Amino acid sequence: MDTLDDDRDVQALDEAECLRLLDTAPIGRIAFTEGALPAVQPVTFTRGDREIYVPTHQGSAVAAASRGAVVAFEVDEVDVGARTGWNVTVVGPSRLITDPAEVRRLDGLGIGPWVPSGAHCYVGVQVRLVRGRWIGRRPATTAGTPGLSSAGAGLPS
Repeated sequence: MDTLDDDRDVQALDEAECLRLLDTAPIGRIAFTEGALPAVQPVTFTRGDREIYVPTHQGSAVAAASRGAVVAFEVDEVDVGARTGWNVTVVGPSRLITDPAEVRRLDGLGIGPWVPSGAHCYVGVQVRLVRGRWIGRRPATTAGTPGLSSAGAGLPS
């Protein structure tokens, strides 16, 4: 079903809502620099307090590009037919995690790299800059947007 631009609304999401949504996405995308060019790769991940952990294997493009470099990480959920959904982007410095004790601790969180490999590691992305938006159908009334947080930024309840 095609929608007209005038029956959708865009709301900026606050940081708390963005972090909550990060925890609902099974797959994310990490954007990094490879050979002086931008690259994006889908990844599994989990989130700690102020860091996102991406399992990978030593020698991968993500591991090679993530030694202190600033990277972007994105998750989203969309309804293509209705042209609605949300997205969250995190930007921050990255670190390569190869310490065996820390790798074992992160393994205990239940995520692993997509590509099987004997020597895997993790990339940590510090949560420094967080942005998100929600695009949905505009309510029929003009009395406000039901289901959105009081800050005017959130998903329908």
